[in-house]
Amino acid sequence: MGTIGVKIKVMPESPEVDMEKLKENVKALVQKKGGRNREYMIEPVAFGLMSLTAFFEWPEEKAMEELEDSIKKIKNVSSTQVLDMRRLI
Repeated sequence: MGTIGVKIKVMPESPEVDMEKLKENVKALVQKKGGRNREYMIEPVAFGLMSLTAFFEWPEEKAMEELEDSIKKIKNVSSTQVLDMRRLI
C-alpha cells in the first residue's frame, strides 16, 4: 500500500483557544496514530478567530475517519474539514 497526503482544517471553539497548544495536540495525535507530520499553519478566519491547517502523510491502508473523529475529540476543537487528500508518489 501507499501513502496519502492529507490536508485538514481544524476550527477551534472560540478565539480564546491557545492555537499553539492545539497545534501540538494535533501533531502528537497524528504521530501516535501512525502518520508523519509535514506542515501546520495557523491562519486568521474572522473577528479574531484562527484556524489550524494540518498537512501530514497517512498510510493508505488506515482509515482516515478514525483519525478525523479523534481530532474532533481534542479539547477546544469545534469542527474539522478535509480540504485535500491525494496519493503521494
